[in-house]
Amino acid sequence: MEKNQTMEVREPLAAARFIKEIGRGKDGARSLSREDAQHLYGAMLEGRVSDLEMGGILLAMRIKGESVEEIAGFLAAAEAATTLLNAPAASAYAPVIIPTYNGARKKANLTPLLALLLARKGVPVLVHGVLHDAGRVATAEIFAALHHPLAQSVAQAEAQMAQHLPAFMAIDVLSPAMARLLAMRRILGVRNSTHTLVKILQPFAAPALRLTSYTHPEYLLMLQHYFSQVAPRDRGDAFLMRGTEGETVANTARAQQIDWYHEGECTTLVHTHQSVAGDLPDTPESCDAAATAAWITAVLKGDIPVPPNIADQVEHCAMVAKMLRTR
Repeated sequence: MEKNQTMEVREPLAAARFIKEIGRGKDGARSLSREDAQHLYGAMLEGRVSDLEMGGILLAMRIKGESVEEIAGFLAAAEAATTLLNAPAASAYAPVIIPTYNGARKKANLTPLLALLLARKGVPVLVHGVLHDAGRVATAEIFAALHHPLAQSVAQAEAQMAQHLPAFMAIDVLSPAMARLLAMRRILGVRNSTHTLVKILQPFAAPALRLTSYTHPEYLLMLQHYFSQVAPRDRGDAFLMRGTEGETVANTARAQQIDWYHEGECTTLVHTHQSVAGDLPDTPESCDAAATAAWITAVLKGDIPVPPNIADQVEHCAMVAKMLRTR
């Protein structure tokens, strides 16, 4: 082996000391410091943690729940291991990041419509997520039905954004190491910390607007704390809302509260409505990819009005993205 190859070899991490802290059950476990969390998660991403220890770590964190400091450390390691993108230099807007890891089971997944409407306004949009999800209609499947090519590299994603097209990157392309940890769900049967991290990942070199969502109240409290007190302010802003079947697109019938986090301050942009004013907007008759794609195409052509709640979300995103770019 050549000398430079020898120097690149990283030693396996003995994770017992971390498991001893986080593995004492829900009441007895202690949270890791931010530095230890970053060190541990970095080793997990690099494949330096054995399968046995990896299973113990993931299940211990699942039982204990992540602290804000642990999430901050994990995310710092994740972003350090991710190739960062550059937004189009000529754009008047900072990029908008739309994570999509849930898809649709009952209602049509309109995440692609949100992305396409933003891109049509000139906003650089990065959508990232899984290609398939058993029992759900993934955003990637709808983009495929729209004949919208998926970005196979950072360079392709940057080129699409420069052409005023939304860039969709599978997490396998954006961060293969995180994709490997997400795939542990198929082995262990439960989600792990990476499912939270991908939804708040900021994979741009410059400030950006992250659209984030939650489904369980405990995650709302954690994310509120993270974005108001812990998130690095030079990484941009975030919108936080209850997910529409887990997705970060506004519900067409019942507007969710959308909170904007800017430099640690929270401003509510949209308040929860029990129902939409007037008649319910036209929506796809089926949630399958082909029917959803056909309906989105009709909206983009002007044959069907944009649902009011999504139109409002687009305007809020564009406003903040422009502010981030010019500040």
